Amino acid sequence: MIANVLTIAGSDPSGGAGIQADLKTFSAHGVYGCSVITAVTAQNTLGVQGVHTLPAEFVAAQLQSVLQDVRISAAKTGMLANAAIIRAIVAVLAQHPHLPLVVDPVMVSTSGHRLLEPEAERALREELIPRSAMITPNLSEAAVLLGREPDYRVAAMDDIMEALLGLGAPSIYLKGGHIADSDLMCDLFWDGEQLHRWSVPRQETTHTHGTGCSLAASIAAHMGRGASGRDAARAAHDWLQLAIAAATRLEVGSGKGPVNHLTPMVVV
Repeated sequence: MIANVLTIAGSDPSGGAGIQADLKTFSAHGVYGCSVITAVTAQNTLGVQGVHTLPAEFVAAQLQSVLQDVRISAAKTGMLANAAIIRAIVAVLAQHPHLPLVVDPVMVSTSGHRLLEPEAERALREELIPRSAMITPNLSEAAVLLGREPDYRVAAMDDIMEALLGLGAPSIYLKGGHIADSDLMCDLFWDGEQLHRWSVPRQETTHTHGTGCSLAASIAAHMGRGASGRDAARAAHDWLQLAIAAATRLEVGSGKGPVNHLTPMVVV
């Protein structure tokens, strides 16, 4: 049977990130996508022009409706907006303790602005992350989670990963897309027992909008299909490189374009 996979995130009307990117990624991976919307945005490839956050009670109602009726095999979170929404999600998920959850900690914008208030950052760090099966921070988000200044050096990634282990997530995918001192894209993955290093040449492209959302959605899709965390993370890493390369076939907007979500999944 086809697996059902859930995304809990914000909407991107340009289709490159958020709910829209997640659902397209799910389809490309052969799973049926369900969604719970936390916020709607006015957004395009040039940036975010406005955000309307939904009430936490209604986010919880959406989540309860899906989980009461649909057998969800895995889930992922993206933009969660505020502490009330995070706590509402944690409360509902407490009734489903065995549901694998991939947490993409959307905390910092591409321009470096903090997207969550301090209370929401604490709720994410102390309440949602310990509930997760995997977290997928980039280097900017890792700095916020750890309460330190960002460090975009390859040499700093081992120390950052070691510090992240203290947050309580069983596995961690540390994304190195913001690395400033290497021509390689260097990602680290901790599977609970072993550290893995995945490096590929940096692609010269403007198609980077929604890469974090799409990676986490790919991981959740593979986990929903029964893959281990390590296999899901590695397949998602390889798929994202292909999706970025295939984005040259897209003509979406005049800013940072999306990856090509129509790229077939990498089989594990």
